[in-house]
Amino acid sequence: MTRITVVGDVLLDQDLTGSIDRLSPDAPVPVVEIGEPERRPGGAGLVAVLLRRDGQDVTLVTALGDDDAAGRLRAGLTGMRLIAGRSGAPTPVKTRLRTPSHPIARLDEGSGTPPVPQVTAEMLAAVREAQVVLVSDYGRRLTEDESLRAALTEAAARIPVIWDPHPRGSIPVPGVRLVTPNLAEARAAADLTGSGVAVADRAASTLVTAWSAQAVVVTLGERGALLSFGSGLPFVANADAIPNADSNGAGDRFASSVAAAVGAGANLPDAVVAAVAETGAFLAAGGVATLTSPPNARALPGSDLDAIAVAKATRAAGGTVVATGGCFDLLHAGHARTLSAARALGDCLIVCLNSDASVTRLKGPERPIIPADDRVDLLLALECVDAVLVFGEDTPVEAIRRIEPDIWVKGGDYVTAELPEAAVIAEWGGRAMTVPFYPGRSTTSLASALARVG
Repeated sequence: MTRITVVGDVLLDQDLTGSIDRLSPDAPVPVVEIGEPERRPGGAGLVAVLLRRDGQDVTLVTALGDDDAAGRLRAGLTGMRLIAGRSGAPTPVKTRLRTPSHPIARLDEGSGTPPVPQVTAEMLAAVREAQVVLVSDYGRRLTEDESLRAALTEAAARIPVIWDPHPRGSIPVPGVRLVTPNLAEARAAADLTGSGVAVADRAASTLVTAWSAQAVVVTLGERGALLSFGSGLPFVANADAIPNADSNGAGDRFASSVAAAVGAGANLPDAVVAAVAETGAFLAAGGVATLTSPPNARALPGSDLDAIAVAKATRAAGGTVVATGGCFDLLHAGHARTLSAARALGDCLIVCLNSDASVTRLKGPERPIIPADDRVDLLLALECVDAVLVFGEDTPVEAIRRIEPDIWVKGGDYVTAELPEAAVIAEWGGRAMTVPFYPGRSTTSLASALARVG
């Protein structure tokens, strides 16, 4: 556990989600039947909540008003030390109007230019006592205060300071360990145009010098992130595409994950790789909607949450969920062809993968050859595989029940009636199907051949 002080501007985010079934009688506009609003801290508040859920020791240094929205924010910022000066302005509230599948509009309140908030001695002390500082600047002028900037500059000389900037915010103080703009923010700050990795590289290297930072990482959405130290080759961490993802909060998840990894002793490239992976898992699990889940219920590649989130997102978009299963020990051409054929039957493919213990019981003490974590990585590297769920039983029956796929697929060497999975998937109206089997390709024969070569 690391003592992380989050410094920045808090907002109140709320979602109004409803269905659209008719048009208004007085104008050609849709009528949205909404339920109860879902409220949560936004901005630096969201960063602090995410870190607390990760098990970190969190102090939030911010500014708050005296209105009802500030009271709701305080109620949502539990489990952490909250040190707040007076903002002198209404609490900014961002309301998203949504259907279950996509946003319709966003309404912003209190977004005018506020005065520079009050900074207290207790706020400055929290910066000095931190092991890591994460500045989450949302352009509400807190980081303009000279005493706070001096404390952050002093901190940057002795501990990691991570700075998540905002187009209307302050420039980072000199010496910060890492600045984390997205591509649009980096491009604007570096006065560049264009898109893509090449522009991100130019912007990042320019900003390392302009901001006197040790490094700049430009987040690129589904393309991952590019890390630059200002000279030498940039480092790119790739991301997996997340279908139908709600990207709200993705930047906050990335910044908080980087800060936690750096606080645990990771170097910057490793911290960026971890943050990209954790951001993808966060989005796959539902993004900010996961704030209603228990703390630490985080989706990682190969986890129940990851696979179930992919299935739910696909169904929400009206798609067909396909699943298959097996050991996939020593991935070979037969596996790849079967998986590709399975993916063609629907809109996502989830692989139910036998755990190491399950493989040993089924195949003998010499198996598996490849451990489960590596088998997960190999499967996820295939473009046709959207998620992997590792199960410990001898059959995938319980894993299938967790996913509830529309189609369960096996190779054509099986007869559908022989599969115990066929009866299970019929419980919710699903179908078991077979795809072509490619004889002569098997893990056992491949392992024997490799043993002869060895």
